[in-house]
Amino acid sequence: MNEQPSENVTDELLNRSHRLGADPRNTNYAGGNTSAKGTGRDPVTAAPERLMWVKGSGGDLGTLSESGLAVLRLERMRALTEVYPGVEREDEMVAALDHCLYGKGGAAPSIDTAMHGLVEAEHVDHLHPDAGIALATASDGPKLTEECFGDKVVWVPWRRPGFQLGLDIAEVRNRHPRAVGVILGGHGITAWGETSEECERNSLWIIRTAEEFLAERGDPEPFGPPVPANEALPETERHARAAALAPVIRGLVSTDNTQVGHYDDRREVLDFLAREKHPRLADLGTSCPDHFLRTKVRPLVLDLPPTAPLEDVIERLRQLHTSYRQRYSEYYHRHADTDSPAMRGADPAIVLVPGVGMFSFGKDKQTARVAGEFYVNAINVMHGAEAVSRYQPIEESEKFRIEYWALEEAKLARMPAPKPLAGRVALVTGGGSGIGRATARRLNAEGACVVLADRDTESAEELATELGGPDKAVAVGVDVTDESEVGELFAVAARSFGGVDLVVNNAGMSISKPLLETTVADWDLQHDVMARGSFLVSREAARGMTAAGQGGDIVYIASKNSVFAGQNNVAYGATKADQAHQVRLLAAELGEHGIRVNGVNPDGVVRGSGIFAGGWGAQRAAHYGVKETELGEFYAQRTLLKREVLPEHVAAAVFALVGGDLNNTTGMHVPVDSGVPAAFLR
Repeated sequence: MNEQPSENVTDELLNRSHRLGADPRNTNYAGGNTSAKGTGRDPVTAAPERLMWVKGSGGDLGTLSESGLAVLRLERMRALTEVYPGVEREDEMVAALDHCLYGKGGAAPSIDTAMHGLVEAEHVDHLHPDAGIALATASDGPKLTEECFGDKVVWVPWRRPGFQLGLDIAEVRNRHPRAVGVILGGHGITAWGETSEECERNSLWIIRTAEEFLAERGDPEPFGPPVPANEALPETERHARAAALAPVIRGLVSTDNTQVGHYDDRREVLDFLAREKHPRLADLGTSCPDHFLRTKVRPLVLDLPPTAPLEDVIERLRQLHTSYRQRYSEYYHRHADTDSPAMRGADPAIVLVPGVGMFSFGKDKQTARVAGEFYVNAINVMHGAEAVSRYQPIEESEKFRIEYWALEEAKLARMPAPKPLAGRVALVTGGGSGIGRATARRLNAEGACVVLADRDTESAEELATELGGPDKAVAVGVDVTDESEVGELFAVAARSFGGVDLVVNNAGMSISKPLLETTVADWDLQHDVMARGSFLVSREAARGMTAAGQGGDIVYIASKNSVFAGQNNVAYGATKADQAHQVRLLAAELGEHGIRVNGVNPDGVVRGSGIFAGGWGAQRAAHYGVKETELGEFYAQRTLLKREVLPEHVAAAVFALVGGDLNNTTGMHVPVDSGVPAAFLR
């Protein structure tokens, strides 16, 4: 019995969890759980009491913290065996675990809690290593398990996670005293030990022994011979094809719910798709519950070679998507009963394109990326199983029982409501400073993924890191006057998030001179950056949005000067008027595609402005005869409201236009100038 103080037990458990979770060979992201038993004190009587600390529902082993642990009174939890109503009603035991909790706080107990509590061992690990699942999904898994481990690891037939599985494993532990763990059919591994070190050692021994067994015994080409027609395209061509397909595929898989995408062309994916067996294996679907809950029951697989004409590929994807949705609906209705939750959506989460790679999708970028990582785990599992046997995942009916499990539905219901821009991808030009920076922050805070486009790549990258890194924001250095760079900007956005459906044309600069001092070079530069630049960005955005077929938003950051005729400002004012009319022209043209085009007309945004800091502020201050440091206040005093306009005010107007309350508004300009009568729109 572990008599260590509870602090030592939790420290050991967290350290072991971090080490195991840091290596993807041991378990997938957010997969598996660990536990430790020890002695605490009853808070009322101060008498010693046996406790169990176990990773709770959700979370990831590699980053597990103490708040992610559930703490239970061990003997009380084990007493549930006396009231267990049987496997047909085992789901009732999850709620019963709440009555076994020790103290306040901590995580909710997971479905695997019984596995840890009922096994007579001080420490237990439940993991999802690819090598272990390969044996667990082999058609002759029991025989291979014995060959691989002898009597030290015991085969447990597939059973849905829950109380009964905990009883099954506890019985194995009691009947096989030499065993250090089990292979769970179709699922993963569980190991145990009397110390944390012993438990970790046993877990790693099972995983590494399975890896060596598969490597030594396995067929070196378990996916069959290469199919020359499906050979991976060269990287440049592959990425160009991926960028062209991503918005189309994202539009298809967003039929039921808006999705964010992730593109992956790692070697394992491309090799799998280039092999003869990939259609059959992909159609069998994944097996481990952690896998198919994220990847869905099976992927959509394109059956054309990568060299096929793009228009043929797109048409075939549309056909396959229709078939996929029909097949998924049939799968649901084949297994659903009157108590089943409603069908959540019939679109695929994984789309496989031979020669190009894998497109994965989810409610946000992290979910999409993790879904792809899980499918890579599934490829590794299929590789191992086919190398020594034949891949045989759990039955489709069992997959349905997991996917539409009442407990899984309850878990989804507990998730917070999505933010207004969840699932949307925004691209902000001039996103590294001033209005663009504030707008990117606001859109990100409201749930959008953000592509930050700026000539100042360093500032854009700094902001992308601040916003959360690649799962939240990416930075792209771009000159918006360059057609090819703008094309590549949208290609990066497509490969990063699946496309763009919200564009903010903000990139700008300003030249303030009297007419007679304005050179042709001044005029051309001013118009190139803002009139030409916003045209190029909008044109590329419209291509992607129409391809996706899901509509979208384009917002121009124009200016009060688009309608107000000021002195010494001909180049800037004229190009802002150009942008303002682009709003009206594009709203009229793109409305039939569900694309809304609107504008924001700010004035006097001094603080944080890259334009004002770049010399425009000094010029305007000299023109008005005030200090440059007082320019913002000067602008404020000439307005009706006498309030300075900040970048955040402009960002708020952008969000008002795209946040959902103005979905029937297009072709409009919103003044954000604190009230300038001469700029009132007529």
